[in-house]
Amino acid sequence: MERKNQEVEQARQALEEKAKQLALTSKYKSEFLANMSHELRTPLNSLLILSDQLSKNSDGNLTSRQTEFAKTIHSSGNDLLMLINDILDLSKIESGTVIVDAREVHLDELKGFVERTFRHVAELKNLDFIIRFDPRLPRSIFTDAKRLQQIIKNLLSNAFKFTHQGRVALTAEPAIAGWNIENRELSSAEEVFAFAVSDTGIGISTDKQQIIFEAFQQADGSTNRKYGGTGLGLAISRELSRLLGGEIRLASSPGRGSTFTLYLPRTYAPQRASRWARPAEPNLQGAPVLAALHEDHPAEAEVDGRRGGNGLPSAPVEEAVPAEPEASGLLANEADDDRESIGPGDRVLLIVENDLGFARFLLDAAREKGFKGLVTSLGAAALAMTHEYRPAAISLDIYLPDIDGWRVMDRLKNDVATRHIPVCIISTDESRDRALASGALAFIAKPVQSRDVLDNLLDHLQDYVGRSSRSLLLVERDPDRRGRILDCLETEDVEVKTATDLPSALDVLRKERTDCLVFGSEPSEEMAGAMSAERSSKETAFGKLPLIIYGGGGTANGDAAKRFGEEFTVRRAQSPERLLDLTSFFLHTDLAKLPEDRRQQVLDLHQSDKLLAGRKVLIVDDDMRNIFTLSTVLEEHDMEIISADNGRDAIEILKEDREIDMVMMDIMMPEMDGLETMREIRKVSYLKDLPIVAVTAKAMKGDREKCIEAGAWDYLSKPVDTDQMLAVLRAWLHR
Repeated sequence: MERKNQEVEQARQALEEKAKQLALTSKYKSEFLANMSHELRTPLNSLLILSDQLSKNSDGNLTSRQTEFAKTIHSSGNDLLMLINDILDLSKIESGTVIVDAREVHLDELKGFVERTFRHVAELKNLDFIIRFDPRLPRSIFTDAKRLQQIIKNLLSNAFKFTHQGRVALTAEPAIAGWNIENRELSSAEEVFAFAVSDTGIGISTDKQQIIFEAFQQADGSTNRKYGGTGLGLAISRELSRLLGGEIRLASSPGRGSTFTLYLPRTYAPQRASRWARPAEPNLQGAPVLAALHEDHPAEAEVDGRRGGNGLPSAPVEEAVPAEPEASGLLANEADDDRESIGPGDRVLLIVENDLGFARFLLDAAREKGFKGLVTSLGAAALAMTHEYRPAAISLDIYLPDIDGWRVMDRLKNDVATRHIPVCIISTDESRDRALASGALAFIAKPVQSRDVLDNLLDHLQDYVGRSSRSLLLVERDPDRRGRILDCLETEDVEVKTATDLPSALDVLRKERTDCLVFGSEPSEEMAGAMSAERSSKETAFGKLPLIIYGGGGTANGDAAKRFGEEFTVRRAQSPERLLDLTSFFLHTDLAKLPEDRRQQVLDLHQSDKLLAGRKVLIVDDDMRNIFTLSTVLEEHDMEIISADNGRDAIEILKEDREIDMVMMDIMMPEMDGLETMREIRKVSYLKDLPIVAVTAKAMKGDREKCIEAGAWDYLSKPVDTDQMLAVLRAWLHR
């Protein structure tokens, strides 16, 4: 018995040793892939941006054949980038670091996405393309829209790839069976929906139907195979479906086509309590190369440029120990908030507050009103958390230790992705008019005199974010003009009421809730006085009523505001596009929910080069290819470019030239990396308010937080998407 026990103990120790070796080997491989990701993304950055610029042939000096060459280069670069992203996607899923961003997904929007993405593919291949959504389906489901789109896109891409005649179809309908009965999430769900992608393509033999879901596997894996590809799409789709609580089933036979069916619960239920949670033990199942790719790795591996071109560490690391989050406004739980327990359907209030005691008080009050609370004292962290958690509302202090609160407000409201989020400014800064004109829903001055004030504010926020639609009053006498304006303003989420004269307008204001007021033409002095008197008779403790005057010459905003008094925030719109922009701004309308044509009208207004022309940008990067590439794009928008290839020179340039408007900072540089450079810049008093955007090929978990800790206000990952880069620049440089 003793000998047997010794043998068992020896076997256990051997297994532990092998597990440690496997974990260490997995770490080395994951570090290699992570660094290779960086090394590949850096040249891809130049390849993609410059080939895109050449294909546009803005100077008109290239032949049509040359522009086709440029388009081919750009397309091939995108294919390579997609491969890199697929590998990283699969690794993140297997290591348990994918964050599910569950929210309401409108099925009409999903249907539109499929139509826009694949209709032209069907036409090019001369295939019938059928999209059928069962009328029994609800208006929306609760899941991760991006991941759902990714799965359906992968399945449809495969269907079109392997189908040469006949049809491809996407059907969606309620399901009561068909999935694996051992799937607890589906079996316990109140409702399950089936998204089926069927085709009349080549089909898959029974013996190949399992391996096609494995990474890098295809039904035909021979060297002379007819169909290319890496075989990652179905592997990623299978893992994503599991992540969302569903599964994918396949029915197919050679020569008769295939049907891939995604079964998904109507409401996503999180499988992990914490957004920041990671596996406590090494993942010993599945592909070890990918399993630990997104685990934290040593700081040297992330920011130290003093290594070989292959990015491998110069000395072995003894063991993989997950790094603890640094104490910051982003990762450290300053006020014991709810970031670890936020679940699907929770209404989240982001509290950006310099006074930790008041932040805790506001957090408790918010919880009592049904909010989950997030707390930070840093403006840069608040911006990152807004993109990460997508809060329902934000309370904002103006005096913050890193960024002036007004800059945070401008950044939120000049970014089309965040400007719809209602912001309440709570500050000692007595700038109520400025706050409301900037787009704030409400303003409260500190010190707050009583708890009742906060309770009333939170009730106001709960009511506002809980309503499915906003109410707008249009005042216009002329029926033709009124009809044209209605065509511009009416959307699914905006209820427009109309009035033809002063009495009817006052009647609406007295009896019904109004979130915004639009005059179709210049109002008279009598109209302005009567409206002002009506509003002043009501309780308007938190904000003013937005008022937009459409068309005509009229007076300046300030003069019109004087006529209407202190009860209105007055703006003018001289075009239908500007009217749509202002109404969606003051009604806090999510542009993603607007019809495609109207959304594009607003985006076109915010993509003007006037915001960038003449602005001076310092690009800091040790790779001259990146400097050349970014400079080429920005100079086309009439920006003035200065460059530095190391951190020390960058600091000297900033000290000598105080007219620089923004810095784009690479992170991985030799001797003095970007993080250290940003820390040194922020030590200079007159550079504390200079916008710095971190630009890095590192796309690992935690990189954004480290950049913010070091002093960055924003973050771009390589290869840089030019549209995203320009949007970030416009948002920070907007005046």
